[in-house]
Amino acid sequence: MKFLPILLLAEAALGAHLTHQRRENHAKHAQGLVRQSRPKQVNGVTDILETEYSDNWAGGVITSTDITAVNGTIVVPKVTAPADGTASKRYSASAWVGIDGYTCTTAIVQTGVDFCVEAGNLSFSSWFEWYPNYAYDFSMAISEGDVIEMSVTATTNTTGSVMLDNLTTGKTVSHEFTGNVQGDLCRTNAEWIVEDYEESSSLVSFADFGNFTFTHARAVVKGETVGPKSGSVMEMKQDDTLLTSCSVTTDEVNCVYN
Repeated sequence: MKFLPILLLAEAALGAHLTHQRRENHAKHAQGLVRQSRPKQVNGVTDILETEYSDNWAGGVITSTDITAVNGTIVVPKVTAPADGTASKRYSASAWVGIDGYTCTTAIVQTGVDFCVEAGNLSFSSWFEWYPNYAYDFSMAISEGDVIEMSVTATTNTTGSVMLDNLTTGKTVSHEFTGNVQGDLCRTNAEWIVEDYEESSSLVSFADFGNFTFTHARAVVKGETVGPKSGSVMEMKQDDTLLTSCSVTTDEVNCVYN
């Protein structure tokens, strides 16, 4: 969800030209139909030290100052309809790394992959976003089982970059933010998140993502590289139902769909 900065693709110099998907996103945005992440929404108070519950986020979060980078690697999962769901209905989830949005809600810079299933058919999309602007599609081919490295950097509160590297196909996409963004970062949060994202101003129907892990999870905090174990765990809870069970180690964030 950006203004119109230059999209940098490893395989082609597309310059400032919008992809077809981004043109559609502009049109849909005018109708309020575009996919959008949003800051963490608190759901009740914590009942376990270092664990917090949210309507829309699950994963790991570091809170500090002078956070300048975050990265992690995922294996694209096979998502399914929930056990109590309807097979023909569309269900979605998203996995991303980002800076801010946890305690700092003025902006989030992030990149990730959406997973969707409808009538048994899987689809995936790669994207980047500087919230509160809406997400742009990277138009990178992704399949179930692909290994995707994600990275985000924040050089200032209004500049930075994002990159997705498909280690399975060898394709890399990236984008640089050079200013003129809609919100200023605080650079106080680093995140590895599975999200129930928003579309048409409502949360999408959340997909069963199975057992999902961010590996090689690292953040740069005050010039030092740290892992998610130095932060907190987020669990997703909706309508008093706990949807996830997450844990963190020195270099991994794992979430299981309950």
